[in-house]
Amino acid sequence: MKTRIITAIVAILLFFPFVIFGGWPFYAIMLLISSLGLYELFNMRKMHKYLVPTIFSMGLLWVFLLPQIDPLMTLKNAQQEVLIGLVLLLLGYTVLVKNKFTFEDAGFMVITAIYIGLGFHYFIETQRSGLEYIFFAIIVILATDTGAYFSGRYFGKRKLWPEISPNKTIEGAVGGMLLATTLGVVFHLIFPVHDSLVLVALVALLSSAVGQVGDLVESAFKRYYHVKDSGKLLPGHGGILDRFDSWLFVFPFLYLIQFIG
Repeated sequence: MKTRIITAIVAILLFFPFVIFGGWPFYAIMLLISSLGLYELFNMRKMHKYLVPTIFSMGLLWVFLLPQIDPLMTLKNAQQEVLIGLVLLLLGYTVLVKNKFTFEDAGFMVITAIYIGLGFHYFIETQRSGLEYIFFAIIVILATDTGAYFSGRYFGKRKLWPEISPNKTIEGAVGGMLLATTLGVVFHLIFPVHDSLVLVALVALLSSAVGQVGDLVESAFKRYYHVKDSGKLLPGHGGILDRFDSWLFVFPFLYLIQFIG
């Protein structure tokens, strides 16, 4: 626990100045973090030996993170062509190496680049929309983790999804959502993020649930590939994806329901 706390404090001190000040240093750190997260997924599947496809898929990821891009709506023609071209290159590479790099491998690289790319794209967009939205979402995510941990520890009896994450309980999930909703509302009362308090409470509740789904998705990856953590970069926490798994779902969700934007 001491290692986790120290790592968390150091990470906050290093990361949040970039978030607060924004600009190209912020984009640069986002490119670095997202690239490490994508590589962790490749490493789980033991795909690090595929150098050329890794370069293509990293390029695909980076296109999502460039400023002024909405990857689901209004991609500029040149950027759209780059995305299509990179996907075709990945598929074409399966032929060049006579299926040593398979269609399944290419599909995995494409979907994981989209998964990581969309999550960090909407984190970047949220930073541009206002820091109050960033901190609202992060408080909801952290409150979910904290509430779930203590509720599960003291009241947890019924397993939430033992095949994927054996330590998570239904009581923990509910406790996480209750604390997230409470702290989300408290944050809103200090730094308003919407005109309606009821809507803020509802969004905090739903975001907490969505964040827990994101956490379970990452747990499912690790369970399937038989790894304990996504990486070892953050002592006491694991890898990049172990810390950002909920973020990758919550920030796109807030845009999907048009709470931000």
